[in-house]
Amino acid sequence: MSSETNLPIPAADLRPQNYQLRTQLVAAVESVLERGQFILGPNVHAFEHEVADYLGVAQAIGVNSGTDALILALRALEIGAGDEVITTPFTFFATAEAISAVGADPVFVDIDPNTFVVEPEAVAAAITDRTRALIPVHLYGHAAPMNELAAIAEPHGLALIEDAAQSFGGRLDGRRLGTLGHVGALSFFPSKNLGGFGDGGMVTTDDAELAERVRWLRTHGSKRKYQNEMIGYNTRLDEVQAAMLRVKLPHVDVWNKDRQRVAQHYDHHLRDVKGVITPRTLPDVEHVFHQYTVRIASGDRDLVARKLREHNIGTMVYYPVPVHRLPVYATVGASLPMAEKAAGEVLSLPMFPHMTEREVELVAQGIKTCLR
Repeated sequence: MSSETNLPIPAADLRPQNYQLRTQLVAAVESVLERGQFILGPNVHAFEHEVADYLGVAQAIGVNSGTDALILALRALEIGAGDEVITTPFTFFATAEAISAVGADPVFVDIDPNTFVVEPEAVAAAITDRTRALIPVHLYGHAAPMNELAAIAEPHGLALIEDAAQSFGGRLDGRRLGTLGHVGALSFFPSKNLGGFGDGGMVTTDDAELAERVRWLRTHGSKRKYQNEMIGYNTRLDEVQAAMLRVKLPHVDVWNKDRQRVAQHYDHHLRDVKGVITPRTLPDVEHVFHQYTVRIASGDRDLVARKLREHNIGTMVYYPVPVHRLPVYATVGASLPMAEKAAGEVLSLPMFPHMTEREVELVAQGIKTCLR
């Protein structure tokens, strides 16, 4: 391989975009310091309106994390003990954790092996008289099959909660993800397509009453100060984070286009590599490639990852253990072969907006060398 592989290619690199906006970011923080209002200040309120306008949704409520966004969505829908919520096992733990945190039971169903998102027929087969909601995940930036899921949910009166933590800016049939269900949950974790400088999240909905309940829940269940009407949480989007996220929001579409450009380069350089299955994007989906995740079908995924790391090329495995196989859900006992197979094969390659085609080519060369 070329000596250029001595240069590190990380799995994600946040530095270029932060350097690009450094002056504006610093000014945003300084403005908060000067104002001296750090909790639910003008930047939080402005950012909520700006995200709502960007997505095309009526209400957006800033919270502390994407995990809290899911928890508050479930609580606002009054889902709890004795209820079941159907979701995917091939996701970050927080999706199921939120269900368990409100006292409900997660019901895991298998995935589409081509797109890694939940399989509608499996969802339909899992519905019982205890089912209250569905939580599909727009994984890696690819939309879940929301039209099919809505058709399943509606006759049963089920809430449809979008876990859109990995898909900010993505679309399905021209509509932004996070606006297609009854409620959406966003994450602004630093590595996300719109990432902050710490934790942050948001709840999105067109239901004004639901939005009000989320606002009460995020501030200790209080409509008015010292007049608590329910048990809530202390989970508010930080004013400093909101100020910096406002600087980044106008650039997210350009960065997503750059991610798509990087994905096209990967598709080109990996198209003839035996044993590598590149991502599939379904019609009417605008994939925003939070991750570019391939399958190493030969069973050599861990070998490939190790060899790339030896050449200073970072990769990640999202996710090595499907959620239903984690110790905390050991009693579930589900057999979900597509999710389990994917967990042994997936490898997320370096992906960030400022990545060059030469860097993509070097990653591809590394994979080809490993699989010869």
